[in-house]
Amino acid sequence: MSATTSGSGSAPCRFAHYFIICGIDNETGLEPDALAGENFDQSPLKRTFKSKVLAHYPENIESNPFDQDAVNMLCMPKGLSFRTQRDSRAAQYHSFLITREDGSRTYGFVHTFYEEVTSPQICSAMQALHQMHQAEHNTSAHNCPSSSSSSSSSSSSMDSLASSLEDVESPSSSHGNRRSCGCFREGYNSLRDTLYVSKAACLITPMPFMHACKRFLSQLHRAVTSNQPPPLPLESYIYNILFEVPLPPPGRSLKFHGVYEPILCQRPGVGELPLADFPLGEAFRLLGVENLVQLFTCVLLEMQILLYSQDYQRLMVVAEGITTLLFPFQWQHVYVPILPASLLHFLDAPVPYLMGLQSKEGTDRSKLELPQEANLCFVDIDNHCIELPEDFPQFPNKTEFIQELSEVLLSFGLSPDGGNTSPAPPATTQTSTLETELKSTSLSELDDDRRNGNLGGEALDVLELLQGNPTLERLQALAKRTGVKVARLEALAAGQKAIGEEGVGGRSPAEEEELQNAKLSVQLREVFAARFATMFADYESFVIQNSPDLESWLTNREQMHNFDKASFLSDQPEPYLPFLSHFIETQMFATFIDNKIISQWEEKETLLRVFDGRIEKARLYNVRAPSLRSSIYQKCTFLKESAQSIEQRLKKIDHTAIHPHLLNMKIGQGKYQQGFFPKLQADVLASGPTSNNRWSSRTCSTQRRVDRHRPQNEHFVLDNDLKEKYMQEARNLGKNLRQPKLSDLSPAVIAQTNWKFVEGLLKECKMKTKRMLVEKMGREAVELGHGEANITGLEENTLIASLCDLLERIWSHGLQVKQGKSALWSHLLHYQAREEKNELQSESPVANVQEKRKPESSTGLPALRVSVIQDMRHIQSMGEIKTDVGRARAWIRLSLEKKLLSQHLKQLLSNQTLTKKLYKRYAFLRCEEEKEQFLFHLLSLNAVDYFCFTSVFTTIMIPYRAVIIPIKKLSNTMTTSNPWLCVSGELGDSGVRQITKNVLEMTFDCQNLGKLTTVQLGHDNSGLLAKWLVDCVMVRNEISGHTYKFPCGRWLGKGVDDGSLERVLIGELVVQCNDDDGGRTPPLQRSPSQIRRISITSLTARGNKPTTVQIQESIGEAVNNIIKHFHKPEKERGSLTVLMCGEGGLVWALEQFFHHGFRTARLFQKNVFVWDFYERAVAFMVNADHIGDIQETPEPLSLTCESLCRYVNAINNMPRSIGKDGKFQLLVCLGTRDGLLPQWLPLLAECPVITRMYEENALLREKLTVSSLVAVLQTLNDFHITLETSLTKGFEL
Repeated sequence: MSATTSGSGSAPCRFAHYFIICGIDNETGLEPDALAGENFDQSPLKRTFKSKVLAHYPENIESNPFDQDAVNMLCMPKGLSFRTQRDSRAAQYHSFLITREDGSRTYGFVHTFYEEVTSPQICSAMQALHQMHQAEHNTSAHNCPSSSSSSSSSSSSMDSLASSLEDVESPSSSHGNRRSCGCFREGYNSLRDTLYVSKAACLITPMPFMHACKRFLSQLHRAVTSNQPPPLPLESYIYNILFEVPLPPPGRSLKFHGVYEPILCQRPGVGELPLADFPLGEAFRLLGVENLVQLFTCVLLEMQILLYSQDYQRLMVVAEGITTLLFPFQWQHVYVPILPASLLHFLDAPVPYLMGLQSKEGTDRSKLELPQEANLCFVDIDNHCIELPEDFPQFPNKTEFIQELSEVLLSFGLSPDGGNTSPAPPATTQTSTLETELKSTSLSELDDDRRNGNLGGEALDVLELLQGNPTLERLQALAKRTGVKVARLEALAAGQKAIGEEGVGGRSPAEEEELQNAKLSVQLREVFAARFATMFADYESFVIQNSPDLESWLTNREQMHNFDKASFLSDQPEPYLPFLSHFIETQMFATFIDNKIISQWEEKETLLRVFDGRIEKARLYNVRAPSLRSSIYQKCTFLKESAQSIEQRLKKIDHTAIHPHLLNMKIGQGKYQQGFFPKLQADVLASGPTSNNRWSSRTCSTQRRVDRHRPQNEHFVLDNDLKEKYMQEARNLGKNLRQPKLSDLSPAVIAQTNWKFVEGLLKECKMKTKRMLVEKMGREAVELGHGEANITGLEENTLIASLCDLLERIWSHGLQVKQGKSALWSHLLHYQAREEKNELQSESPVANVQEKRKPESSTGLPALRVSVIQDMRHIQSMGEIKTDVGRARAWIRLSLEKKLLSQHLKQLLSNQTLTKKLYKRYAFLRCEEEKEQFLFHLLSLNAVDYFCFTSVFTTIMIPYRAVIIPIKKLSNTMTTSNPWLCVSGELGDSGVRQITKNVLEMTFDCQNLGKLTTVQLGHDNSGLLAKWLVDCVMVRNEISGHTYKFPCGRWLGKGVDDGSLERVLIGELVVQCNDDDGGRTPPLQRSPSQIRRISITSLTARGNKPTTVQIQESIGEAVNNIIKHFHKPEKERGSLTVLMCGEGGLVWALEQFFHHGFRTARLFQKNVFVWDFYERAVAFMVNADHIGDIQETPEPLSLTCESLCRYVNAINNMPRSIGKDGKFQLLVCLGTRDGLLPQWLPLLAECPVITRMYEENALLREKLTVSSLVAVLQTLNDFHITLETSLTKGFEL
């Protein structure tokens, strides 16, 4: 429908939809605004009173229904403001926006001014309030020095927030504190004082033409306050902008007329960045580049953002500025740039939000108590500072990015560090921001740039000095009369006047400033857009499009994976990963990908179309595409181009709207009275013109064309209502709540809103836990049809951080009183205090049924006491963590690693008295059914193993407990020698720890060892009973509860087994069997299924000989596992020692190979080991060398002989007594590391000693088998193998 229809119809093509007047209703009088947090300690002039919408035109528009409550609240967010003739009454300008439930936006532009109160009833009511206030203070508080007499603590965090905002007097009075104490010399007296009240004129528009609306409203106000009435009645100008001024078409400019001057506006073309008329340079000036980039990163990661400023327009400029920079993404959550005082409960929302809160002058930030701060980015605009959440990844190439933005700002004369630190001028001040900046900037090249409306710095000072000095002005006039010319001064003044009048290219200074602002904004936006175009240049390759049509995609949207995250991240440069792994989990990224998939069947969404166009353009320009993994910073290349297109449109105006004209009005109504906004004639503003102007008829015909085509297309797609429903559900997937309604604040609506929050939190918990399970289960999950496999360590950390954030938001919802930055940790501390108090009273440990775990008799370790309090104490003892948020996150990670998160939280919430004391009735934690489901979802995480605590807190001290378990049937469990052990893990080793004789158990503290890999166990062979048969060693991390088993099954002692006094044992994680646990995946490292053989030779005696095929397969598998290890990302590789020396490892496989066909083991009752063969072979080579046989062999062969002899002799000469099997293990490991093992094998196979020690059918005597084994082992030469120090300790060549 076109704009030609009546006011009640749809008006999509109009420049403005509504004109509104808000102010005081003389009939209802003074109504205190209870919702705004009334403070009766304040002078009545400073209190909050309700404003009303006095008039709005037209009555209603179908496409944009008028929301009276929301408009009133946002036009005057703090209600009516009263002043007397002593106070400043400068007009102010601010803008706002209303986001509807479907995400569409309407913009409001407000000019607030002061009018004299003419109603005697209101003046007398204000007088009475003042007298009551004075009487109260005179009787109660003569001696009160402070401005606040309230001593009782607030019952609610929201109440305290409201009172903290109100407890300081407003900026207009410097004597507020004295007034509050009962000294009323400057109070209101109706006989003596003139009372003024605020009134607001507002335009509601479908697009953010901020500058044009500001100029129109300021001209309207000028007409009201001018000595002369305006050329036409005000109705003519308002009618014109509402019904006769169209929206400029894309890529065109438009001129329309205000009361006194023409007004220009323009709209970007189809391929350009979307319209954003808020001055982005101003946002950079307010915060500085560094802070703004940090804020931008927080917004991208969908944290909670709270902007804080005295000035509404500043809140709007920063909020709109930061959201326009998100292109091609869009903020998907709660967005309220100006939060009215009556809506402070919105800050309780447990969802990502971007809100703006007005501060009072002098209010201390420390007094501002916010419901939740764990994931909050607090932006104090007036003080140019920003408080960031913890665990915050930096934006990729941040330094170079800031440098490029700084260069753009400097080219326009702005400082990258932000503007001055003095208080902001009122929004109506006409001096240009640019001019102020130019004066304060010490850039010499800008000082003399007359085109920018500047004189040289020194010249400007001279001119200002002369023009402001009456004595010098009189001298100048005298000089003129006598014919003396002050040439320099006249030239300066003339130059300044010319610039002032003409501006640049015939533009006025205000137009020139707007142009500069627009050029600066678009260039800054281009820099941001170019970053995304570089980072996501190949995003299309990773979009998963597997639906045949739109209907099936929309129906199955929730179960589908739309983007191959793992592959995308694997293609990115390493420095980008911390940021990107978080960003691709956000709702804005998910919506962007959804729009991409939907574009197969529908017209592309605007932002997506422009972004894809950018990527295509970049590909055409860069024929040689840069390599994907390059993190080299690429600057934006079309800065000038984008600025030129704006300038071109303003040079050549494409469209001029109809001039304002006289309307068919009743004579005598709306009489002009200076200083008072007239009552407008509603009948002439109720509806628009008939279709007789060219723009409206053109839009009409366009609409008819669209309507004509619509029926032909309808049978191709879904029923429109059904499709819209699906689309909305798809777009809101994962969103906890769409935009809350500002207008209806009844208890029922607030309760409904909170119920939506509860539902949303539960849905988010379900999705997050499912995602964590699917990613962790990897291949199993893929086989079950759940999508992507192989979670990366980085992604896992991101998902766990995201879970921590969700738990903080759940615990912040519905808090009675805010205590500390972390709501979860605050709850835990309350619980701890109560339990410890009960513990003292009962004088028994806190150990009820749910807090004890069954004794782990199978491990030989005493049962580990597990309770919420115990884990809290572990965290509290960690000096590395300094904040409550950090402690809460560490506690969540520890509970998750111990598979106790659901159990712990259930225990915490079982104390219902405490929960009721801490939380309001509507809080998530007091909704029984949802709480049970939430704990059930968390319980599902017990199905997988996490090391999220151990792997993150790598520097903390951890207590370990070790138990040595001997084989009791076969030997004396006692030994007279002095045993010792050394535990090693992925992060280091414990050093040698002496064990008390015959105790066989010890505890020790050492820095976190990570996942445990090996234990070195030995004794000093002293005393009569120096032989010791050990079954295994058990080691437990006493904080995480992870228990590792290190199988041995061998003797330690001289003259028994292989004579070893020390063994290196390889560990495996023991699977805890808990009744409460759900199903589990197998452990990360498979444990051996049987005790290790008592000696290698016993293998042959038992008749358990593996076949030649089995031996070859086991070697191939062991080598394959090592190759796979090196193909994984470094952070995910796990232990190489297990692959080398563990069960099924390379050493174990080669032992089988060397043992195949080994001659009978017992010669004169003495065991023979593979190492004996190595020693004899080396002895033969050394003798042959002496005789001279080897000298005749080729040189490489003699070098190989020499290297084998050197390694074997060095191992034999080690101070460690590791036994013959230990020596063989070390030789295999060293030979693999140094790439010599494939060279040694043919040498050993050719050595004559082999005939005495191996049977004819032995694998080592088959040339073909040996050569194929050599080929397999050579594949390991491509990798850099690093051995644990526990294996190589004491070895020197």
